[in-house]
Amino acid sequence: MDNYVFGRNNVIELLKEGNRSVSKLILMKNMKDNSKIDQILDLARERGIIFQFLPKEKFTQFKEYSHQGVVAYVSPVKYIDLDEFLLKEKKDYKRVIVTDGVEDPHNFGSIIRTAVCAGYDAIIFPSRRNATVNATVEKSSAGAVNRIDLIMVNSLSSAVDKLKNNDFWVIATDLNAKDNYYDIDYCNMNFAIVMGSEKEGISSTILKNADFKIKIPMLTDFDSLNVANAASIVIYEAVKQTMQKSGNVV
Repeated sequence: MDNYVFGRNNVIELLKEGNRSVSKLILMKNMKDNSKIDQILDLARERGIIFQFLPKEKFTQFKEYSHQGVVAYVSPVKYIDLDEFLLKEKKDYKRVIVTDGVEDPHNFGSIIRTAVCAGYDAIIFPSRRNATVNATVEKSSAGAVNRIDLIMVNSLSSAVDKLKNNDFWVIATDLNAKDNYYDIDYCNMNFAIVMGSEKEGISSTILKNADFKIKIPMLTDFDSLNVANAASIVIYEAVKQTMQKSGNVV
């Protein structure tokens, strides 16, 4: 189902961004009046996108997805090249998330969503042993996949080396690290936060090449946090530090 986007909020984000081709929309007949449905129809009309109202039975093929009576037929999500990303100009420092073996699409989508909310610039992930951007990831991200650079690479270790050679500091999360996540100064530098799989963590090669290794302290003997939750904690520590140093504290 890589060529569909499901759900009202996701479709609104898709139509607002306008960076993917939408061939048509289908909406379930007899839905109650809803402001989000009205917004979807207005956006579709503005972009000249065909939409159809179909009976409930036509949505049976999408029953495993939370479609909320709205499905968009879209072009596949666009990935960009790492070199292209590195050449992009930015006024301040670049911040990226690297996922090493995050295979659960719900976790992957949640990480993307958090990264977008926190103003990060890109998600870098391997083409193997990691979730790619499909309908489930798009749904879990609440449409955030349309608001951030997505960089899929064949070799994650080579990508990390390239980041380091382009003035990025690599920060790896590791349960056995000495430093806590809040001991690192995230300000005034380009950095990449690496999140590993819940089962195996970060690969030994990438862990060895990391400039910093950090952990989230656990106050009980429970194993660990969900990777998406852990990512949120670390991602927003950098946001907090930046806001405090700039004096822009909410």
